[in-house]
Amino acid sequence: MAFTDEDLMIRALEIAYEGMRAGRGGPFGSVIARDGIIIGEGSNEVTSANDPTAHAEIVAIRNACRALGSFRLEGCRIYTSCEPCPMCLGAIYWARPEKFFFAGTREDAAEAGFDDEDIYEELALPVSGRRLPAESMLRDRALALFREWIEMPDKITY
Repeated sequence: MAFTDEDLMIRALEIAYEGMRAGRGGPFGSVIARDGIIIGEGSNEVTSANDPTAHAEIVAIRNACRALGSFRLEGCRIYTSCEPCPMCLGAIYWARPEKFFFAGTREDAAEAGFDDEDIYEELALPVSGRRLPAESMLRDRALALFREWIEMPDKITY
């Protein structure tokens, strides 16, 4: 049975409640569907997995990609209980779904203590102006690596 967009968002919110109440992590849930059929789900597992990347969207993307046997989610829709943070938004773009939906906004999350605004602001700055020091080194070796990648005839592009 195919679910509607609203049904799938309700499921994402249910997953958020379930994960939060079970102590797996923060109040976030995500569902990935193709043609209204769920192919991946995930709740936030940051604190239970001791993994800062285990956000609901990332967990759901990993599960959906595993189920599909693909690193792309073309033709899929992603439903999240909250507007994605910069990391999750990047992962969503890399997964290439056809569309994503969110319930709460990043401002709502900030009011609950999940403020990603500083990360959004940092990303808008040049690397040299960010509060986390970063320094490029051995660029010539990185360029050699990229040259070899460019020349690989049997690579799988993404």
